[in-house]
Amino acid sequence: MEEERWAGAKGGRRYVPPGRKSAAPLLDFPPVRNGIDYLASVVEHLDESGAVGPRDLKYAVLHLQAAAEVLLKARLLREHWSLVFKDPSTATKKDFESAAFDSCGTMAAVGRLRDIAGIAFDKKETDALDALAKDRNALQHYGLTHSAQAVEARAGRVLDFLMRFLEAELLPLLSDPEREAAARDMIPVMEGVKNISSYVKRRLDRLRGELKGLESLTIRCPDCEQVTLVVAPGGGDCRFCGEAWPHSVLLAADYLNDPFPEELAQPCPQCDANVLVQGVAFADSPDVVDLLYCFSCTARYTAKDLVSCAGCSRPWPIEADVEGTASTLCLDCRERAKPEDVA
Repeated sequence: MEEERWAGAKGGRRYVPPGRKSAAPLLDFPPVRNGIDYLASVVEHLDESGAVGPRDLKYAVLHLQAAAEVLLKARLLREHWSLVFKDPSTATKKDFESAAFDSCGTMAAVGRLRDIAGIAFDKKETDALDALAKDRNALQHYGLTHSAQAVEARAGRVLDFLMRFLEAELLPLLSDPEREAAARDMIPVMEGVKNISSYVKRRLDRLRGELKGLESLTIRCPDCEQVTLVVAPGGGDCRFCGEAWPHSVLLAADYLNDPFPEELAQPCPQCDANVLVQGVAFADSPDVVDLLYCFSCTARYTAKDLVSCAGCSRPWPIEADVEGTASTLCLDCRERAKPEDVA
């Protein structure tokens, strides 16, 4: 009888049946997921919930530069595989498939994406990418002595750019299975960036222009706690963290931190949905603490605009009837209060 065999290393051991060779572990990192994996490492090293030391900044820079190169070249591949060669005129399919070639650098990839793929790049973003590449080269080959705050600020700018680049230029081009896998990989990244002040500041600065004119529709996001959630009839989406709510009840539940928001909310006078919530603060009126907002139809009221219906206690707008007196009955209760027609 053959002796039982076990294989494995750090991740634990697995049983290998007699007569079967131990299968080598597979290193499976397609370009986009590989770039996201580098981003996950970056946010781990820059997470300010713990102490961020020089070693953390060092590896954040190295892995952020690696993420930039991988993701930019992943987008180049969508145009044509030859574009990732340092000199596309020497590109052959054989060399590409065997990875036996020198690839282009970060700034060359940016130039090709701009000139060939028509992708717009902000000068501040390209300057930050260039500076990051130089920081990475210094760290890798010569050592780097630089202000930690300056390095982190540049890293925050590049991190913001890559998150936007992923969302706009890469994820929409993936197949459904690839996009689902990438979305799972992005979960720790999206959680981690909330604890990086340089990233948060840079992203909020950019979003200020995007949200201009939408102040009356923007509230605090229950996920990332930034005032960047743009509401719409039946839900909303956060421009900072990317979370979206396709249904008013789901958004009300997260906003109230209660799985059954109907128990804390009230019926809306306008649409009857039981998702009228008091205390919702909007960007255009952050100090109005008694504002009531309907997550279904987007109706907004202040407390002084409403009374409790004398019949059913639901909130109802104060209205003047034909005699000029204030009505305290909702439409349903008024209808029920009408005398029956006499035959």
